Amino acid sequence: MVKNDREPIKGLINSIQTLGAVDGPGIRFVVFMQGCPLRCIYCHNPETWSTTDGDEITVSDIIKKIMRYKNYFGEKGGVTISGGEALLQMEFVTEVFKLCKENNINTALDTSGIGWHDIQKLYELLRYTDLVICDVKFVSEVEYKRYTGGSLEDVIEFLDIVNKLSIKVWIRQVIVPGMNDNQESIISLNKIIDKYDNIERVELLPFRKLCLSKYENMNMEFRLKDTSETTDKKIEELYKFLKQN
Repeated sequence: MVKNDREPIKGLINSIQTLGAVDGPGIRFVVFMQGCPLRCIYCHNPETWSTTDGDEITVSDIIKKIMRYKNYFGEKGGVTISGGEALLQMEFVTEVFKLCKENNINTALDTSGIGWHDIQKLYELLRYTDLVICDVKFVSEVEYKRYTGGSLEDVIEFLDIVNKLSIKVWIRQVIVPGMNDNQESIISLNKIIDKYDNIERVELLPFRKLCLSKYENMNMEFRLKDTSETTDKKIEELYKFLKQN
């Protein structure tokens, strides 16, 4: 991302989905940012990892694209910025959200809660954020580091800040057989959720292997290629232990 006196703010994006229906309420214009600090063992989008690939775009150009679809948003829809990890490009995302709010467009930040290093810039971004969708990948520090390379402590600090600002949150977690598909893991997730009063929804998502061809095309090994996909029955079973269901 570049900013100086002569150049506009730019961001690196991986892709755009113009009429998304699963990344926040209503119909969404979804921007997938390029770059991610994590290496999640089940990641479906390894093409977003690099911080140098992707397409460069200015804030004004992305806003022009968004405005073309505003009529589809209705009362609930809006713009979601996801990744990769959106927090790696906070300045760009902040400016996009700021202009969205000036045009009465709902904003959602889809994030792992990891990647920010400047708390003042984070506060500035959250000023223009209506909803945070946070992927709490694993519920212990040991598992988080082992399976993502990141730290759960950073996620908790992020959620603490979001809660302090009373911003609505959706929590999501991918359920992987043999890792977190058990009652104990859900109980630990409940303990995290219990800390906050701004959580509006909790979603358990089944592990899938639709990404296998991506890894093959990129000459990369998908470490969970021999792991079974999560059944709908297992998800239903785990929801019974989830307090916020």
